[in-house]
Amino acid sequence: MTRTALIIGATGGIGSETALALAARGWRIRALNRNPEKAARDFAWLGPVEWVKGDAMNAADVVAAARGVSLLVHGANPPGYRNWNRTALPMLESSIAAAMEANARIVFPGSVYNFGPETFPLVDERAPQRPKTCKGAIRVAMEARLREASAHGLRVLIVRAGDFFGPRGGNNWFGQGLVKAGKPLRSITYPGRPEVGHAWAFLPDLAETIVRLVEREEDLGGFEVFHFGGHWFERGVEIAEAARRAAGVPDAPIRGFPWIAVWLASPFVEMFREVLEMRYLWKHPLRLDNGKLVAFLGEEPHTPAEQALRVTLKGLGCLDVQPRAAGLSAPRLQGRL
Repeated sequence: MTRTALIIGATGGIGSETALALAARGWRIRALNRNPEKAARDFAWLGPVEWVKGDAMNAADVVAAARGVSLLVHGANPPGYRNWNRTALPMLESSIAAAMEANARIVFPGSVYNFGPETFPLVDERAPQRPKTCKGAIRVAMEARLREASAHGLRVLIVRAGDFFGPRGGNNWFGQGLVKAGKPLRSITYPGRPEVGHAWAFLPDLAETIVRLVEREEDLGGFEVFHFGGHWFERGVEIAEAARRAAGVPDAPIRGFPWIAVWLASPFVEMFREVLEMRYLWKHPLRLDNGKLVAFLGEEPHTPAEQALRVTLKGLGCLDVQPRAAGLSAPRLQGRL
């Protein structure tokens, strides 16, 4: 029997990669979008997706789209850092209502925003969630709402990861902060302190992990949280050094991020204020302990760093031999930063 998954946010990095990974395992993919005709054209590379018209803020739309599915992936994220307080929880409520109605498991990509510095440097699933930022408080509230719903029968899977990078996801720190999507790599920007460790998640590896967990449904509890280790760079700037090598320009300059300019503009630009709020994650090492995940799956899917970075740079159009990938726009500092 063919299983069907509904993806909320299929045009985003985690949503699109999870859709591809599920489809490779024989799942039928359904995706909610406000403009399904345009999404079908722009994201034809996702394959045979059933695009359904609807708005993630409208619970009735999501409930209707979820009829007959056994899995709902909530990959929706407000664009940039804007309007989280007005949209993040309402969108999640729509997905909870839909998953409950369909008796489907909901997959929620977790964030490191939930944790304050007192839990650093190594954080496992049992660490207290006492965030120091507004965005972190919203993420904690979202997970608390999922836990509450699980007490009423909703099956929940949270997979927490660090910053994203991947060939089809440009709306993140890597694709809009470190490199410039659509332009060959001539220099690279690094936002953090060079010697402070930083965790990254290669999106195809993360999506593969999610699918392997989903396919162990009979072994999962009603509310499960797993930490994805991904790529840990003990010296955070190593990702920039590795990206230079992967691009074939090992001597390309590594520049600092213009934090002062962001700070000066922050009184006038909401997104810059929100970016500054999360700067602490570039000043302190936060590594996710994936011991529970490895014990459950036997291993964590892991592509070697330089291979993953070359695939990413090629997909983002940052190699001389590769044009900009379809569906990717020029960087605008939006998405998961």
